[in-house]
Amino acid sequence: MRVRLVNLYAGLILFGVSIALLLKAGLGLAPWDVLHQGLAERTGLPIGLVVNVVGALVLALWIPLRERPGLGTISNVLVVGPAAQLALVLLPEPGDLAARVALLISGVVLNAIATGLYIGASLGPGPRDGLMTGLARRGVSIRRARTSVEVSVLAAGWLLGGTVGAGTVLYAAAIGPLAQLFIPLFTVKRAEEHVEERAVEAAKTPVGVR
Repeated sequence: MRVRLVNLYAGLILFGVSIALLLKAGLGLAPWDVLHQGLAERTGLPIGLVVNVVGALVLALWIPLRERPGLGTISNVLVVGPAAQLALVLLPEPGDLAARVALLISGVVLNAIATGLYIGASLGPGPRDGLMTGLARRGVSIRRARTSVEVSVLAAGWLLGGTVGAGTVLYAAAIGPLAQLFIPLFTVKRAEEHVEERAVEAAKTPVGVR
């Protein structure tokens, strides 16, 4: 359990840092962060606070879907926004285009690593991911749910003034394959899974060898 908690909170903090890297690059954001930035521009609120508020509002949508949040879900709402805000303060402004591209690529890769860490901890999905899985349990395919939700928030964020650009396209193209690489890599097996594996191995071992 200790390893799972470390992975969860490391993943959530790094997820916030990845958002800050993409914001500093200024070349385009992930769909939800386009919405966050657009809302921050319109309201004058810090973007970290907007990330928290949007996460809480999305979590409220779980109620009619009858989804149950876990520790990871609640922690996602509370941790990612402050981590992003602090990273924005600490990270230097990029000088030229090459530096901005480096921040963009670093942000996308770090986002995937962070996703692998917090999802691999198996302590509950983020509020936005849970919304999509909740819709899927109501008969909407994961592909359709994810596409419709992310296209909607991207369009809303762009209309509000969020940054859409090459980085948005890169994120959309790269995050799936990268997450598929890192999620199994950082998945922590629970104690009961280890017990089951040992039982299977024991059953395979000939009597007299044990």
